[in-house]
Amino acid sequence: MAKPLFNDAVVACLGEIHGRLSEAARIAKAAQVCAEAGSVSEAVTISMDIEQLIYEAGRLHDAASLLNRLSQH
Repeated sequence: MAKPLFNDAVVACLGEIHGRLSEAARIAKAAQVCAEAGSVSEAVTISMDIEQLIYEAGRLHDAASLLNRLSQH
């Protein structure tokens, strides 16, 4: 695979990471607001959606790192 294709793939992965982490941040903020309003149980329920987004961001980062290493050869 040519280096520009690797670079494009890494850029795409980083964009997807940003999207997932931005969504996780929005969910965390909503959970924080609920908790501060006294609805701690509801806040924890809301925050449960963060886990999958963080997992996906981690796997995308793994992919971006691998593509970057492969492009160095």
